[in-house]
Amino acid sequence: MSTTFILNGQSTTLDADPNMPMLWAIREVAGLHGTKFGCGMAQCGACTIHLDGQPLRSCITPLSAVSGRKVTTIEGLQGKPAKAVQAAWVKLQVPQCGYCQSGQIMSAAALLTENPKPTDADIDAAMSGNICRCATYTRIRAAIHDAAHSMEA
Repeated sequence: MSTTFILNGQSTTLDADPNMPMLWAIREVAGLHGTKFGCGMAQCGACTIHLDGQPLRSCITPLSAVSGRKVTTIEGLQGKPAKAVQAAWVKLQVPQCGYCQSGQIMSAAALLTENPKPTDADIDAAMSGNICRCATYTRIRAAIHDAAHSMEA
């Protein structure tokens, strides 16, 4: 069975089981490997993608749920908030191992799209579903503030 949706701005049809989790459809069928498997239970956020602009855990979302909708992965992330977050991540050297970073960046970009001037509490709430095994939370928060400030310029 096939499912058609917009993937990173391109109409895409994937021939796969409609119950296949989006994580595996993206990685194994579409061949995009930036979205990571972490826990498989939507607890860690490593698999975060955007569905119609909102962050979503792809490990528990079936392919059938995205039919006709807009999916963005780390490979297709664009726009002012995305560029600001990516630049801040590099500037402040946020990653250590880097494994969770695609999910962290996807959540941070979604936050700044919705709220370009977040407080620490806003950041903590938006990022609470993203676990960093290296515990770089202080740098993550600083990078989100840096990205927000750079968007004002």
